Amino acid sequence: MKHMWRYVVLALMATAVVATVAVAQEVSFKDPVGDDNGPGAYSYPTDKVYQPGSFDLTSFKMKVSGAKVNIEVGQNSQLEDRCWAMQYGFCVQMVFVFIKTDPTTGHTEGLPGLNVQFAPEAGWNKVIVLSPQPPSRVRQEVEQKVAKALQPDVIVPNRVRGAGRIISTQVDLKDIGEGDITKWGYQVLMQSNEGFPAATDLLTRKVNEYEGQHRFGGGNDADCDPQVMDLLAGNGVGDKSEVDLQHTMLAYECNADGTSKKMATLTMVYLKK
Repeated sequence: MKHMWRYVVLALMATAVVATVAVAQEVSFKDPVGDDNGPGAYSYPTDKVYQPGSFDLTSFKMKVSGAKVNIEVGQNSQLEDRCWAMQYGFCVQMVFVFIKTDPTTGHTEGLPGLNVQFAPEAGWNKVIVLSPQPPSRVRQEVEQKVAKALQPDVIVPNRVRGAGRIISTQVDLKDIGEGDITKWGYQVLMQSNEGFPAATDLLTRKVNEYEGQHRFGGGNDADCDPQVMDLLAGNGVGDKSEVDLQHTMLAYECNADGTSKKMATLTMVYLKK
């Protein structure tokens, strides 16, 4: 009987360890609803394809499943693929998932068309691009517009899917890095898919002083303003205080000639212990 109970205890301990490992392989963040206004005053384009809430980030989840990583990005509107003949269940959104896997290294430059930088302690190691454009088009744009030093760290999934209010994808864990994903830093930027981007923009939509049919408003007609509608902030729990933190991160200043005087500077969000 003693031996039997010993085996039962060992089995329960093994089960507990497995369960702990499984829990440790998932991160989940929330973002306040209604803060899809960039630094505080951005407005949507006027065309009806840009439905209210289309660029309002509400959640981010990443979970390890074997050798793969499943990623889900929630936003505050029903996804549609009726515009521009997209084929993945969504059409106007464009999401960038920046991940800091190494506390001692990282890129502080943003990607072309975002007009942001990262704080020295928040440099990213990998970024995953979730676009409704065909992967071949996105990879071609990366090769043409992203600095050579950054290209190896830009991940373009083979398939991205939109359903309900969730944009999801799956990538190989090895392509991101090794280690405990709950200790990594994350930043998720919500932008808009642009089929005819500027020569220096990575399939992203411009923010101008005044909104137009296919242009965000509330910014600057030069390229000194951040081209971001929403992002994670604070502890990523969806607290209203995170709205002010977002506005602070995305605050910017322009010189009279339209060059950047103060660039929007981003930080990472970490899983709250």
